[in-house]
Amino acid sequence: MAEPTQLAYRTLKGIGLFDAAPVYEPVPGFERPEGNLRCCTYSPDGKFFAWASPGQVSVVEASNGYVVTTLPAENVYELGFSPLGTFIITWQRPTKDEDGNATKNLKVWRTLDDSAGEEGGRNVIGKFVQKNQTGWNLQYTSDEKFCARCVTNEVQFYQSGDLGTVWNKLRVEGVTDFAISPGKTHSVAVFVPERKGQPAAIKVFNVPQFAAPVSQKTFFKGDKVELKWNALGTSLIVVTHTDVDKTNKSYYGETNMYILSANGGFDSRVQLDKEGPIHDVSWSPNSKEFGVVYGYMPAKTTIFNQRAVATHNFSLGPRNTILFSPTGRLVLVAGFGNLAGHMDIYDLEKDYAKVCTIAASNPSVCEWSPDGKHILTATTSPRLRVDNGIRIWHAGGGLMYNEDMNELYHVTWRPQSALTHPPEDPLHPVPEPHASALAYLGTVKTPSKPAGAYRPPGARGTSTPLHFKREDEGGAAHVNNGISSTSGGTNGFGKPRRREVPGAEVAEPLPPGAAPGGGVSLAGTLDGDDNLSKTALKNKKKREAKKVKDAEAKAGGLSISAADGENVLPARSPHRRERPENSPHSRRREGSRQRGPPIQTQSPAGPKSAGGRPQAAGPTPALGPAPSAPDLTVTSPGGGSLDDKKTRALLKKLRAIDDLKMRQAGGEKLEGTQIMKIGTEEGVRKELQALGYQD
Repeated sequence: MAEPTQLAYRTLKGIGLFDAAPVYEPVPGFERPEGNLRCCTYSPDGKFFAWASPGQVSVVEASNGYVVTTLPAENVYELGFSPLGTFIITWQRPTKDEDGNATKNLKVWRTLDDSAGEEGGRNVIGKFVQKNQTGWNLQYTSDEKFCARCVTNEVQFYQSGDLGTVWNKLRVEGVTDFAISPGKTHSVAVFVPERKGQPAAIKVFNVPQFAAPVSQKTFFKGDKVELKWNALGTSLIVVTHTDVDKTNKSYYGETNMYILSANGGFDSRVQLDKEGPIHDVSWSPNSKEFGVVYGYMPAKTTIFNQRAVATHNFSLGPRNTILFSPTGRLVLVAGFGNLAGHMDIYDLEKDYAKVCTIAASNPSVCEWSPDGKHILTATTSPRLRVDNGIRIWHAGGGLMYNEDMNELYHVTWRPQSALTHPPEDPLHPVPEPHASALAYLGTVKTPSKPAGAYRPPGARGTSTPLHFKREDEGGAAHVNNGISSTSGGTNGFGKPRRREVPGAEVAEPLPPGAAPGGGVSLAGTLDGDDNLSKTALKNKKKREAKKVKDAEAKAGGLSISAADGENVLPARSPHRRERPENSPHSRRREGSRQRGPPIQTQSPAGPKSAGGRPQAAGPTPALGPAPSAPDLTVTSPGGGSLDDKKTRALLKKLRAIDDLKMRQAGGEKLEGTQIMKIGTEEGVRKELQALGYQD
């Protein structure tokens, strides 16, 4: 019987070791520690398991849970092992000593030390100052012969048994990240970001020949990178990230991908045929192919060979994760995070045939088991503090084990060699599920047929328009041009609003009842009075009558009337003309303006009417012919023919071009669009000549 797979987990109350398929029970000899336990980890070879408590670090045999040793290290926040488990590395928070100097908070211990005391007391092999928790650990070669760490402008190499003396240095100006290759050949890749206009660079060196790189690649748009070696250490994938996307197409920056061979025989940019970010990249265990999930949702998943040539494309879907099984036969393509959590399993040996789809709820952890037959999913804190727990699925799609936990912080499989599990068909036979899985499935409600999106009565019974469908459902492809999605587009709905320039003629005739720039005209159309209500029609007539009256009043205010033989006085405003002459306000104002004796317009002894007003006794001598009213035409500011409007617009452009030319002659640096505008001067003048305008 093969050795069972094992996993470790850390919760709010303690740490546990659990034997998974096929027994599904806790490790018998392991005593679960409780309390404030900050971290735990397996050694890469799966031999040891360690965790940190506030006062010490404990190490046990992973197979039986027996305590092997303890380390006198307090307040440890990070733990790590060397590849063969010979050394254990601890990281504590940076502090300062009494003199104000930084203490050496990264320490390297020998896991099994013959000189250790009864309580684990032993000497530290090496210690360093490491302020940053990200990338805190040393990097070892696979045979543990050398280890390295990055400092300012160089990568320092040490012999693993002697960490007090620097064995060799790789001097690279501006280096910020590096990665040592696995496998028998010792290679190291270093990354130098963009600096002072110089492109970013990836350089690969053989250890310890640091005189010249054996392979290198330079590129722009690279603020930080992910370095992914294949299992043999023969090829390197570089995923570049920028903090800001200058094209404004993505809030999360821009990503690109390159591939280099360790011997310098090949390097290339990986060409991706769908626009959007790179969500995930993963090497196959055979080191001959890798998978990429990329593009705007629904994302595209593609398998490439080691020469960056696409060999297979999976169907589009909301996916952002790809994981190869340890045997390399199966591949998992899933959508986690803000996606639904569905996992698609494909069989690579059967022409990429789809095996099943697993609906996992809110997983934040997903890992293949070392035997390649099971998949671990877990919901952990602090991402989600509810529904925490672990579930183990069979590769064929069935649920094998379920356990709910209170505030699960960490869970991981125990690393095991491929030799531990003989090659078998991972899909057959299907094992019997654990009782916890059957109990959980009994509580899950059978999903009913989805009701779908709401559709108004007028749209029911018709096919869904393409702009309402995702790309993988037959809809239009996503096009991101850096403009807000509300402005319309290929896969949007509605016509984008056209920019209107005041005074410019309409480029195309508008439909009846439409307003410029979109929307509906409130004024209606010329022949649309029949569609107006009585109240709207009445208000429209009032507005038209008021416009006519205002135009007449404006024209009449500029004319001089000599009717009834009266003296000519300056024209009054319309509201003053309507006021009676004998009103007290009118008399008061006229009296205040009058200077000198009053002007007599008729004989003092003339008869008066019954009301006291004087009456004309006879014909009044004429003062001369009254001047005729000037011929006035009321025009609006936007009046004139279409040719006049176009001429004014072209002249305005010429004035703007002349202004730009003067600014350019004065030494001012113009933008690209302004320079292009200056280049249109000849075309503008030709249009003016065509309209008959002469300078």
